[in-house]
This record gives sequence, C-alpha cells and structure tokens, in this order.
Amino acid sequence: MKTKSLLLALTLAVATTAFVACGNNKDADKTTEEKPSTTEEQKTDVVTTASIVNDNSAFEKGISKEGTWIVALLNDLTFDKELVVDGDFKNGKKDATTGEETYQRKIALYTQDENKKVTNRFTLTAPKITFNSINGSLEHGTFKGDVYVSGKNFKLVNQVIEGNIYFLNQEAKDTFKIADKEDDTKTSITGVQELKAE
Repeated sequence: MKTKSLLLALTLAVATTAFVACGNNKDADKTTEEKPSTTEEQKTDVVTTASIVNDNSAFEKGISKEGTWIVALLNDLTFDKELVVDGDFKNGKKDATTGEETYQRKIALYTQDENKKVTNRFTLTAPKITFNSINGSLEHGTFKGDVYVSGKNFKLVNQVIEGNIYFLNQEAKDTFKIADKEDDTKTSITGVQELKAE
C-alpha cells in the first residue's frame, strides 16, 4: 500500500512538473510569436534607441552608420580628429501629413528633466564635424570647431557654434534652418556660413 501511495505521489509530481513546463513553453511560444523577428528587432532598435554617452568611443559609435538616431551627451567631450555623422535613421515618429515614419539624426548636447526643461549644457570640441545624415541637428549646447553639412534639412536648435558652417551642396544650404525654442539660449555662430563644395 505504501508503495502504491509513493508511486501515485511521484506520478502526480512528475505530471505537475510537466504541466507547468508545458505552460511555460506555451507562454514562451506566445511571446516569440508576438515578438518581431531578429531583423525587425534590430530595425526597431535603430528607430527608438538613444545613445546616451559619456566618452569618446561611445560617441563615435553613436554617430556612425551603426549608431542611433539620437546621441545625447552626459558631459563635455574633446576630440583631436574629424567627426562624421553618417547613416539615415527613423526616429519612431510619423509625419502628420503623410503618415510615413520620419528620419532624424540628433546630437543632443544637453540633459533635461521630466518636463523637458534643459538642466545641463555640454561642449563638444573637434576640429571638424561633418553631417552626411539627412535631418541632422545639433541642439542646446556648444560645438567648438567647423561644421560641414552635406545632408538636407540640417538644423541648429538653441546651439552655439564657435566656428564656421560650410554647406557641401546647394540643397544642404537651401534647407538649413535655425529652429530655436522659446525661453532658451538663442543660436549663435561666430564664423561664416557659406557654400563650399569639396
């Protein structure tokens, strides 16, 4: 009798374990079905992820073709070489008119609070920064060096440029704008703004 009771208890324990495991696997399958494929996940990361950086190598990775649509500094950074902002990235937002996803490449030289009020501004220093990306921007900080723009729709937002801005094609020059927000430092450029085809 003891043997039968022990065997019954053991059988119940195994059955319970198998049921729980199947349930967990079912949930895992459900999660897998609801998740996009690896390729889609990587695309999503490109769309929505921000690079929040505090060192030179992380900044360079963030602005590369393998980077993200927004790169935000946590402190001042200084480079002794040219920086290149490459790649076109979707920012996860939709255009109000067309409904299509929009592209953006933002270098945020600031931090902000939960109310989107700027709390700290940082300085990025390099001999030269080139924006090849479309819809690029430098925002709410200081860039010390020359800015070269080849991508269309480049803008400055409450940004100090201690240097020149050179447009590498007519479209880049024609679509450039300053888009300052109220109650903030106004954009200033100490040098020239001119077309300079390379």
